[in-house]
Amino acid sequence: MDFKLLDSRDMFESRVFKLRRDHIRFPTGREAYFDLLQHNGAVAILPVDDEGRIWFVRQYRPAVGGMILEIPAGTLEVGEEPEACAAREIREEIGMAADKLEFLGNFYLAPGYSTEYMHLYLAKDLRPDPLEQDIDEYIKVEQYPVAEVYAMLHRNDFDDAKTVAALGLARSHFVDHLEG
Repeated sequence: MDFKLLDSRDMFESRVFKLRRDHIRFPTGREAYFDLLQHNGAVAILPVDDEGRIWFVRQYRPAVGGMILEIPAGTLEVGEEPEACAAREIREEIGMAADKLEFLGNFYLAPGYSTEYMHLYLAKDLRPDPLEQDIDEYIKVEQYPVAEVYAMLHRNDFDDAKTVAALGLARSHFVDHLEG
């Protein structure tokens, strides 16, 4: 199939993303315009401690008009490797470092309108090692036992897509906590 980019124009730029308008010709010959968020990518981390608790952040999100429970996450800096970003973000958001970061998977967060590509990690062997939080964040750290987290998932208590995806990808890591 031959999709042809006829034109691409930057419409707006912020510190986190660019808004771009692409003019595309489809294989049928029809043409359309798409407004796209161009994003550098992000990481999300599912931290689990030695007591079998998963760590979350309850964070103010202006887009939803309130606080939302989610796993720690952050935007990749230009040229930053995802694992290095994950190691930094977990320290900034929950004040803990992870001696083990295990890659879980990756995906486009909202491919209908955004280029944001998310990298997911499971973080183990946590130890205190805080970094200062970003100035534009208001975060409350919470921990829940693995079995309770999966009960919350089944009750549809999570509104955050990256959290739902991470819990699905990591489920096999928690079999001992979920049986019985």
